[in-house]
Amino acid sequence: MPDNKANIIYVGSDKPLMVYIPPCLETLNVCGEVTIAARGRAISHAVDVAEVLRNRFADVGVQSIEIGTQEVDEGRKISTISITLS
Repeated sequence: MPDNKANIIYVGSDKPLMVYIPPCLETLNVCGEVTIAARGRAISHAVDVAEVLRNRFADVGVQSIEIGTQEVDEGRKISTISITLS
């Protein structure tokens, strides 16, 4: 996951997809780039948020995608993704 926390939007799976679009757009306008991060079952929501932004706004493009695994309680592992748009 990226080090600069000022431009990271963490996506969960419990809220509707469109809740994450305005904060992403605001971060894009202020910082010039936004990183959408998610873990586990929320990964598909993060991809959907990135696709909505990329398809609805012509000047938004994918800069990088990072995938990984984090170890949580007692050796359990959970998948992670971070998508950087600019």
